[in-house]
Amino acid sequence: METRRLSSQVTTQQRERESLQGDMEKLQKDFKALQKEMNDLKMSVPGETKKAQADLLLRLENLQTEVRTLSTGIEEYKELSKKPSKEIDRLKENIALRTKALEDKENILAEKDRNLEERIKGMEERLKGLEGKIGQLATKQTEIETSLRGKETSVEGKVVPARTGDLYKDAYETYQKGDYEGARRKFEAFLKQYPNTELSDNAQFWIGETYYGKKDYEKAILEYEKAIAKYPEGDKVPAALLKQALAFLELGDKTNGRNLLKRVMERYPESEQADMAKKRLEAIK
Repeated sequence: METRRLSSQVTTQQRERESLQGDMEKLQKDFKALQKEMNDLKMSVPGETKKAQADLLLRLENLQTEVRTLSTGIEEYKELSKKPSKEIDRLKENIALRTKALEDKENILAEKDRNLEERIKGMEERLKGLEGKIGQLATKQTEIETSLRGKETSVEGKVVPARTGDLYKDAYETYQKGDYEGARRKFEAFLKQYPNTELSDNAQFWIGETYYGKKDYEKAILEYEKAIAKYPEGDKVPAALLKQALAFLELGDKTNGRNLLKRVMERYPESEQADMAKKRLEAIK
Protein backbone atom coordinates (compact mmCIF):
# COMPACT_ATOMS: atom_id res chain seq x y z
CA MET A 1 0.00 0.00 0.00
CA GLU A 2 2.82 2.46 0.90
CA THR A 3 4.68 1.70 -2.34
CA ARG A 4 1.61 2.40 -4.45
CA ARG A 5 0.97 5.66 -2.59
CA LEU A 6 4.53 6.91 -3.09
CA SER A 7 4.54 5.87 -6.74
CA SER A 8 1.32 7.79 -7.32
CA GLN A 9 2.80 10.84 -5.60
CA VAL A 10 5.92 10.73 -7.78
CA THR A 11 3.81 10.43 -10.95
CA THR A 12 1.72 13.45 -9.92
CA GLN A 13 4.84 15.51 -9.22
CA GLN A 14 6.35 14.56 -12.56
CA ARG A 15 3.18 15.63 -14.36
CA GLU A 16 3.15 18.95 -12.48
CA ARG A 17 6.85 19.51 -13.31
CA GLU A 18 6.20 18.81 -16.99
CA SER A 19 3.29 21.27 -16.91
CA LEU A 20 5.51 23.96 -15.30
CA GLN A 21 8.21 23.39 -17.85
CA GLY A 22 5.64 23.82 -20.61
CA ASP A 23 4.44 27.07 -19.03
CA MET A 24 8.01 28.28 -18.70
CA GLU A 25 8.77 27.52 -22.34
CA LYS A 26 5.66 29.44 -23.36
CA LEU A 27 6.72 32.42 -21.22
CA GLN A 28 10.16 32.35 -22.72
CA LYS A 29 8.62 32.46 -26.19
CA ASP A 30 6.40 35.37 -25.10
CA PHE A 31 9.46 37.05 -23.59
CA LYS A 32 11.39 36.77 -26.84
CA ALA A 33 8.39 38.08 -28.76
CA LEU A 34 8.18 41.13 -26.45
CA GLN A 35 11.88 41.79 -26.82
CA LYS A 36 11.43 41.73 -30.59
CA GLU A 37 8.52 44.16 -30.31
CA MET A 38 10.67 46.39 -28.13
CA ASN A 39 13.41 46.45 -30.65
CA ASP A 40 10.95 47.19 -33.43
CA LEU A 41 9.48 50.05 -31.43
CA LYS A 42 12.89 51.55 -30.78
CA MET A 43 13.36 51.73 -34.52
CA SER A 44 10.06 53.65 -34.93
CA VAL A 45 9.23 57.28 -34.14
CA PRO A 46 9.88 57.90 -30.39
CA GLY A 47 6.86 60.16 -29.87
CA GLU A 48 4.43 57.61 -31.09
CA THR A 49 5.85 54.66 -29.17
CA LYS A 50 6.46 55.96 -25.64
CA LYS A 51 3.19 54.69 -24.28
CA ALA A 52 3.45 51.35 -26.04
CA GLN A 53 7.04 51.05 -24.90
CA ALA A 54 6.01 51.65 -21.27
CA ASP A 55 3.34 48.96 -21.57
CA LEU A 56 5.79 46.57 -23.10
CA LEU A 57 8.31 47.18 -20.33
CA LEU A 58 5.70 46.49 -17.70
CA ARG A 59 4.67 43.30 -19.45
CA LEU A 60 8.28 42.32 -19.77
CA GLU A 61 8.91 42.79 -16.05
CA ASN A 62 5.83 40.76 -15.22
CA LEU A 63 6.99 37.99 -17.52
CA GLN A 64 10.45 38.01 -15.97
CA THR A 65 8.90 37.73 -12.50
CA GLU A 66 6.76 34.80 -13.60
CA VAL A 67 9.77 33.13 -15.22
CA ARG A 68 11.76 33.43 -11.98
CA THR A 69 8.82 32.06 -9.99
CA LEU A 70 8.44 29.11 -12.35
CA SER A 71 12.18 28.44 -12.28
CA THR A 72 12.10 28.37 -8.49
CA GLY A 73 9.10 26.05 -8.51
CA ILE A 74 10.77 23.68 -10.94
CA GLU A 75 13.87 23.47 -8.75
CA GLU A 76 11.71 22.78 -5.70
CA TYR A 77 9.90 20.01 -7.56
CA LYS A 78 13.21 18.53 -8.57
CA GLU A 79 14.26 18.32 -4.90
CA LEU A 80 10.92 16.91 -3.83
CA SER A 81 10.99 14.30 -6.57
CA LYS A 82 14.29 12.96 -5.18
CA LYS A 83 12.88 12.32 -1.67
CA PRO A 84 10.09 9.88 -2.65
CA SER A 85 12.56 8.05 -4.80
CA LYS A 86 14.83 7.51 -1.77
CA GLU A 87 11.87 6.48 0.38
CA ILE A 88 10.74 4.04 -2.29
CA ASP A 89 14.22 2.55 -2.48
CA ARG A 90 14.30 2.15 1.30
CA LEU A 91 10.81 0.65 1.28
CA LYS A 92 11.80 -1.75 -1.48
CA GLU A 93 14.81 -2.79 0.57
CA ASN A 94 12.62 -3.41 3.65
CA ILE A 95 10.16 -5.37 1.56
CA ALA A 96 12.98 -7.46 0.15
CA LEU A 97 14.26 -8.21 3.67
CA ARG A 98 10.78 -9.12 4.89
CA THR A 99 10.18 -11.29 1.85
CA LYS A 100 13.46 -13.09 2.51
CA ALA A 101 12.49 -13.61 6.17
CA LEU A 102 9.09 -14.96 5.13
CA GLU A 103 10.68 -17.32 2.63
CA ASP A 104 13.04 -18.59 5.34
CA LYS A 105 10.11 -19.17 7.68
CA GLU A 106 8.19 -20.96 4.94
CA ASN A 107 11.17 -23.21 4.31
CA ILE A 108 11.44 -23.98 8.03
CA LEU A 109 7.70 -24.72 8.25
CA ALA A 110 7.90 -26.90 5.16
CA GLU A 111 10.73 -28.88 6.74
CA LYS A 112 8.73 -29.26 9.94
CA ASP A 113 5.71 -30.41 7.92
CA ARG A 114 7.84 -33.04 6.21
CA ASN A 115 9.18 -34.24 9.56
CA LEU A 116 5.65 -34.30 11.00
CA GLU A 117 4.34 -36.25 8.03
CA GLU A 118 7.13 -38.80 8.46
CA ARG A 119 6.34 -39.12 12.17
CA ILE A 120 2.62 -39.53 11.45
CA LYS A 121 3.41 -42.15 8.84
CA GLY A 122 5.59 -44.01 11.33
CA MET A 123 2.87 -43.82 13.98
CA GLU A 124 0.28 -45.11 11.51
CA GLU A 125 2.51 -48.06 10.68
CA ARG A 126 3.04 -48.80 14.37
CA LEU A 127 -0.70 -48.47 14.95
CA LYS A 128 -1.38 -50.98 12.21
CA GLY A 129 1.08 -53.32 13.89
CA LEU A 130 -0.66 -52.85 17.24
CA GLU A 131 -4.06 -53.44 15.67
CA GLY A 132 -2.72 -56.67 14.24
CA LYS A 133 -1.43 -57.75 17.64
CA ILE A 134 -4.71 -56.78 19.28
CA GLY A 135 -6.55 -58.87 16.73
CA GLN A 136 -4.27 -61.82 17.48
CA LEU A 137 -4.82 -61.39 21.22
CA ALA A 138 -8.58 -61.19 20.73
CA THR A 139 -8.46 -64.40 18.71
CA LYS A 140 -6.40 -66.12 21.39
CA GLN A 141 -8.78 -64.88 24.10
CA THR A 142 -11.72 -66.27 22.16
CA GLU A 143 -9.92 -69.58 21.78
CA ILE A 144 -9.11 -69.67 25.49
CA GLU A 145 -12.71 -68.81 26.45
CA THR A 146 -13.99 -71.48 24.08
CA SER A 147 -11.54 -73.95 25.53
CA LEU A 148 -12.55 -73.05 29.08
CA ARG A 149 -16.22 -73.43 28.26
CA GLY A 150 -15.42 -76.85 26.96
CA LYS A 151 -13.77 -77.68 30.29
CA GLU A 152 -16.69 -76.54 32.44
CA THR A 153 -19.48 -78.65 33.86
CA SER A 154 -22.72 -78.07 35.71
CA VAL A 155 -23.12 -79.53 39.19
CA GLU A 156 -26.21 -78.91 41.32
CA GLY A 157 -27.09 -75.94 39.12
CA LYS A 158 -23.61 -74.40 39.35
CA VAL A 159 -21.15 -74.08 36.45
CA VAL A 160 -17.62 -75.00 37.55
CA PRO A 161 -14.38 -76.15 35.92
CA ALA A 162 -14.57 -79.75 34.78
CA ARG A 163 -11.84 -80.99 37.15
CA THR A 164 -13.49 -79.31 40.14
CA GLY A 165 -16.84 -80.76 39.16
CA ASP A 166 -15.40 -84.24 38.72
CA LEU A 167 -13.89 -84.26 42.24
CA TYR A 168 -17.15 -83.03 43.74
CA LYS A 169 -19.23 -85.57 41.81
CA ASP A 170 -17.00 -88.38 42.99
CA ALA A 171 -17.51 -87.39 46.65
CA TYR A 172 -21.26 -86.93 46.16
CA GLU A 173 -21.68 -90.29 44.43
CA THR A 174 -19.81 -91.90 47.31
CA TYR A 175 -22.27 -90.28 49.74
CA GLN A 176 -25.26 -91.51 47.70
CA LYS A 177 -23.89 -95.05 47.95
CA GLY A 178 -24.09 -94.75 51.75
CA ASP A 179 -20.34 -94.65 52.29
CA TYR A 180 -20.46 -91.74 54.72
CA GLU A 181 -16.89 -92.10 55.90
CA GLY A 182 -15.50 -92.29 52.37
CA ALA A 183 -17.70 -89.40 51.22
CA ARG A 184 -16.59 -87.28 54.21
CA ARG A 185 -12.91 -87.82 53.39
CA LYS A 186 -13.49 -86.89 49.76
CA PHE A 187 -15.49 -83.75 50.62
CA GLU A 188 -12.79 -82.69 53.11
CA ALA A 189 -10.11 -83.24 50.45
CA PHE A 190 -12.19 -81.21 48.02
CA LEU A 191 -12.44 -78.28 50.47
CA LYS A 192 -8.73 -78.43 51.18
CA GLN A 193 -8.00 -78.05 47.48
CA TYR A 194 -10.92 -75.76 46.61
CA PRO A 195 -11.96 -73.80 49.74
CA ASN A 196 -13.65 -70.96 47.85
CA THR A 197 -15.46 -72.25 44.79
CA GLU A 198 -19.11 -72.33 43.79
CA LEU A 199 -19.36 -75.82 45.30
CA SER A 200 -17.43 -75.25 48.54
CA ASP A 201 -20.56 -74.43 50.60
CA ASN A 202 -22.24 -77.54 49.19
CA ALA A 203 -19.28 -79.73 50.17
CA GLN A 204 -19.32 -78.35 53.73
CA PHE A 205 -23.06 -79.02 54.01
CA TRP A 206 -22.62 -82.62 52.86
CA ILE A 207 -19.93 -83.18 55.45
CA GLY A 208 -22.58 -82.32 58.05
CA GLU A 209 -24.91 -84.75 56.30
CA THR A 210 -22.39 -87.59 56.62
CA TYR A 211 -22.48 -87.13 60.41
CA TYR A 212 -26.29 -86.78 60.42
CA GLY A 213 -26.55 -90.02 58.44
CA LYS A 214 -24.42 -91.73 61.11
CA LYS A 215 -26.71 -90.20 63.81
CA ASP A 216 -23.75 -88.23 65.18
CA TYR A 217 -25.99 -85.19 65.67
CA GLU A 218 -23.60 -83.09 67.73
CA LYS A 219 -20.86 -83.22 65.08
CA ALA A 220 -23.46 -82.71 62.40
CA ILE A 221 -24.62 -79.48 64.14
CA LEU A 222 -21.00 -78.22 64.22
CA GLU A 223 -20.41 -78.95 60.53
CA TYR A 224 -23.70 -77.31 59.54
CA GLU A 225 -22.59 -74.26 61.53
CA LYS A 226 -19.38 -74.10 59.43
CA ALA A 227 -21.47 -74.01 56.26
CA ILE A 228 -23.52 -71.11 57.71
CA ALA A 229 -20.53 -69.13 59.08
CA LYS A 230 -18.01 -69.65 56.24
CA TYR A 231 -20.46 -69.26 53.37
CA PRO A 232 -23.24 -66.91 54.60
CA GLU A 233 -24.18 -66.06 50.99
CA GLY A 234 -24.26 -69.67 49.90
CA ASP A 235 -27.49 -71.35 48.81
CA LYS A 236 -27.08 -74.13 51.40
CA VAL A 237 -27.65 -71.87 54.42
CA PRO A 238 -31.44 -72.53 54.67
CA ALA A 239 -30.86 -76.29 54.45
CA ALA A 240 -28.04 -76.12 57.04
CA LEU A 241 -30.29 -74.20 59.50
CA LEU A 242 -33.15 -76.69 58.99
CA LYS A 243 -30.88 -79.70 59.55
CA GLN A 244 -29.41 -78.06 62.65
CA ALA A 245 -32.93 -77.68 64.03
CA LEU A 246 -33.72 -81.32 63.26
CA ALA A 247 -30.44 -82.44 64.87
CA PHE A 248 -31.28 -80.51 68.06
CA LEU A 249 -34.72 -82.12 68.10
CA GLU A 250 -33.12 -85.56 67.73
CA LEU A 251 -31.00 -84.71 70.78
CA GLY A 252 -34.17 -83.76 72.67
CA ASP A 253 -33.38 -80.01 72.66
CA LYS A 254 -36.79 -78.67 71.60
CA THR A 255 -35.98 -75.09 72.55
CA ASN A 256 -33.08 -74.72 70.12
CA GLY A 257 -34.96 -76.84 67.61
CA ARG A 258 -38.00 -74.53 67.67
CA ASN A 259 -35.84 -71.39 67.52
CA LEU A 260 -33.95 -72.61 64.47
CA LEU A 261 -37.14 -73.67 62.69
CA LYS A 262 -38.60 -70.21 63.30
CA ARG A 263 -35.37 -68.61 62.02
CA VAL A 264 -35.66 -70.56 58.76
CA MET A 265 -39.26 -69.39 58.33
CA GLU A 266 -38.41 -65.76 59.12
CA ARG A 267 -35.22 -65.44 57.08
CA TYR A 268 -36.18 -67.57 54.09
CA PRO A 269 -39.99 -67.50 53.93
CA GLU A 270 -40.12 -68.36 50.21
CA SER A 271 -37.80 -71.34 50.43
CA GLU A 272 -38.68 -75.03 50.40
CA GLN A 273 -36.99 -75.35 53.81
CA ALA A 274 -39.43 -72.76 55.25
CA ASP A 275 -42.40 -75.02 54.35
CA MET A 276 -40.67 -78.01 55.89
CA ALA A 277 -39.82 -76.01 59.02
CA LYS A 278 -43.45 -74.90 59.38
CA LYS A 279 -44.74 -78.49 59.17
CA ARG A 280 -42.13 -79.77 61.60
CA LEU A 281 -42.84 -76.92 64.03
CA GLU A 282 -46.55 -77.75 64.00
CA ALA A 283 -45.73 -81.37 64.79
CA ILE A 284 -43.74 -80.54 67.91
CA LYS A 285 -45.76 -80.91 71.11
